Amino acid sequence: MSKSSAGEGSSSKAKAGPSQPAETSFKRKRGIFQKELQHMMYGFGDDPNPLPESVALMEDIVVEYITDLVHKAQDTGSNRGKLSVEDFLYLIRKDPPKLNRCKELLSMNEELKQARKAFETDEENLRKAFEADDDKLGSTE
Repeated sequence: MSKSSAGEGSSSKAKAGPSQPAETSFKRKRGIFQKELQHMMYGFGDDPNPLPESVALMEDIVVEYITDLVHKAQDTGSNRGKLSVEDFLYLIRKDPPKLNRCKELLSMNEELKQARKAFETDEENLRKAFEADDDKLGSTE
């Protein structure tokens, strides 16, 4: 089989336009989600060590889905000139499980940001308090 006919068998990958550069860069980064996909596949009932071909196929499907989703989000948000979380939520609005999970993850992310900020603030206050105590002890001795 020649190189030119190798990619023609898959209609989803034979897209024209801006998706072609993404596909060539994707081919260079093959295996980037391998470990995560192996764990997810095991969690959904596959073998603890699935076949590399199965993982590669899953990775192809996932990367193609994410790429398509991002391209659609770019089209949706092209009026503003940048992507936003709302663009993605709009695209998955008709899939309630995905939409609910995304909202849950966004909510958890916001809670983690607030907790980190509170921790950093508390840490900063403690540091200042210790420095003040050290100054007081240093001046009384």
